[in-house]
Amino acid sequence: MILRELHPFALRIAEQLRERGEKISVADGATGGLIAGSLLTVPGALDFYVGGGIVYSFRARDVLFDLPGEAYRGMRSATEEYAVLQARAIRDNFGSEWGIAESGSAGSSKHPLGVASGRSVAAVVGPNGEWTRLTETDSDDRIANMEAFTRGALNLLQTALSE
Repeated sequence: MILRELHPFALRIAEQLRERGEKISVADGATGGLIAGSLLTVPGALDFYVGGGIVYSFRARDVLFDLPGEAYRGMRSATEEYAVLQARAIRDNFGSEWGIAESGSAGSSKHPLGVASGRSVAAVVGPNGEWTRLTETDSDDRIANMEAFTRGALNLLQTALSE
């Protein structure tokens, strides 16, 4: 199962956040909750995890981020700009030091905004900066893409916490 595979990443991330005395909030997109789910495999996750949600519709986006409509003007999903905006918003709305967001298209169905299947952008924002990572699989395999997107996001988070 994917969560067993991702658990070692989550343990390292949890250790880094605990050492810093900092917490994170998560906005999963095409990852479908796997970023948050991975972090929550760590016992005592409340020490470093505040909360989050799955941004799978405009309604979910509006509730989780509580940003005015004009904040998104000119943006497209699965871009660095959009993922950074989401990571900032989830961090700020949940009152954590860190925010991570992922925006992409897992595939097997048409994305409402025309994003190609197999494209994901993850963003991490924290006290020391902002980081982004593009993952492109060139695949329409929904499950494999969700797993690849989650791995990419967790790798990015671990990198950001190490700087």
